[in-house]
Amino acid sequence: MPRLAVVLAAVAVLLGSLAPASAAIVVTVDQSEQRLSVMVDGVQRYQWPVSTARVGYRTPNGTYKPEWLARKHFSRQYDWSPMPYSIFFNEGYAIHGSYEVSRLGSPASHGCVRLSPKNAELLFELVKGHTDETTIVMRRTAQAGARPRHARSAPLPSSPSTDGAADFRRAAGLARGAELLFPDGIRRPTLTAG
Repeated sequence: MPRLAVVLAAVAVLLGSLAPASAAIVVTVDQSEQRLSVMVDGVQRYQWPVSTARVGYRTPNGTYKPEWLARKHFSRQYDWSPMPYSIFFNEGYAIHGSYEVSRLGSPASHGCVRLSPKNAELLFELVKGHTDETTIVMRRTAQAGARPRHARSAPLPSSPSTDGAADFRRAAGLARGAELLFPDGIRRPTLTAG
């Protein structure tokens, strides 16, 4: 009888080790410091400079779950700007790569969280298989009314284009082949050009 218990315990251990690994991922964006940190199972894995909302815009505070992911996405609201490796967390807000790496570490975005494309890809690949176990925390550590440490003055955005045909041509050219990766693993196209 004791031998059977040992065998059953060994089988249970083996089967448990074959189960897919789950990781508790916490992505924290400190808007005051313009830093993003990634903790996996309570251990800090990464810390990178980011850009959050510049003057005249806002990046929301709060705790969120990833809503959907897009490896290759383009902003419909801001001149079809590329947003590689997007992790959407609050409707239109996302953590994504930006080619304006010289602005990282200071507020520069329209509200999204920008980071270097290389770091955005690392984060995207980490979160992709663990959306249910990922928490995104957006916060400000500075006292109310305090100016962020890396703040720069930036002009308010210019008015949007009034040439709808040019906007459509640009959209069709940039968005062709773009697709969304939803947490359920199904890929869906973002735009189909006629």
